[in-house]
Amino acid sequence: MKVLVLGAGRMGYGVTFDLLRSPDIEVTLADVDARRLDLIRDKLDASGRLTTVCMDISNKAEVLRLMRERTVAVGCVSYEYNLMLTEVAIEAGVSFCDLGGNNTVVDAQFSLDEQAQAAGVTIIPDCGLAPGMVCVLVADATKAFDELDSIKIRVGGLPVNPKPPLDYQIVFSVEGLINEYVEPVRAIRNGQLVELEPMTELEELEFEAIGRLEAFNTSGGLSTLVKTFGSKVREMDYKTIRYPGHCQKFKLLIDLGLASAHVLDLGSVKVAPRKVLARCLLDRLPKDEPDIVLIRLTVMGNKDGQRRCLTYELVDRYDEQSGLSAMMRTTAFPASIIAQMMARGKVCKGVVPQELAIPSGEFVAELEKRGLVITKLWR
Repeated sequence: MKVLVLGAGRMGYGVTFDLLRSPDIEVTLADVDARRLDLIRDKLDASGRLTTVCMDISNKAEVLRLMRERTVAVGCVSYEYNLMLTEVAIEAGVSFCDLGGNNTVVDAQFSLDEQAQAAGVTIIPDCGLAPGMVCVLVADATKAFDELDSIKIRVGGLPVNPKPPLDYQIVFSVEGLINEYVEPVRAIRNGQLVELEPMTELEELEFEAIGRLEAFNTSGGLSTLVKTFGSKVREMDYKTIRYPGHCQKFKLLIDLGLASAHVLDLGSVKVAPRKVLARCLLDRLPKDEPDIVLIRLTVMGNKDGQRRCLTYELVDRYDEQSGLSAMMRTTAFPASIIAQMMARGKVCKGVVPQELAIPSGEFVAELEKRGLVITKLWR
């Protein structure tokens, strides 16, 4: 099998790392940064099954050429490219999955379902951590109930050693981070689909591995779950986990307009505050330090005539042996698993939500093979 990975950042590296552990897979990794590609090839190409291509991902003709020679493609670039890559994949007749990150883009991808079916390909957006892994875990957990009431998802990637001012480090795309903090939040309230303000409904929670934390509404985490389970539950929401105080500090930046994409005319220069904020975050916040990823999924409903609660919990840490961060493992490994399932013909055709298309039991088993073990607790 031949897999094309688009983007050689942290997540592209993680996807490539995992794909190469399957001896029947050849990987082509494409990125605009030749030096980065050389470094990755030196680290990962012991088997001779990795080819690197230096190219601009926005070059549709070149992407089309590369896709036509592959079984499946994985998008590990900014969400702004995902619709174009979906269109190219359909034209090339190649299945495609991506890491998602934007509700509007995902909606546009799903509008291409008929074209994907006609081309005989599978397209699955949002295949990272959240959305991504958690969507399939929701599907797995809900199978245990006769009737559902609520689904609560709490996820966060945190530095092991938090540092001021934000007690946070860059563990994935900074544009994706800002997007989660400023875009409208989809949720289910009293059985109805609603839009909430991001960085609201602050709550406290605790993990034994790390202590007291906070969680608040952010955009994108539910993805297609609002359609898949929206008519079956009374309440459903997604919140991001951070160290206490983070929400208040970052929300101040947003309230001051520093996350706005509106271009300001400063006379000698025109600039969008969001671009400046993104650059400052990249320059000032720590990165590539040991991290921890926390997942807590809580489903409530009726089982065998009784009201029950099932909690799925995962705690993953930076892996010294592989050099992969917890965020890389929990984001890239699910995308790699799904790409391999598509390449092996285990997923139906069309633009499909992963919680319906991916066999959840097999998916969880594959996670556990990679050391991502889910703890399940009934109450």
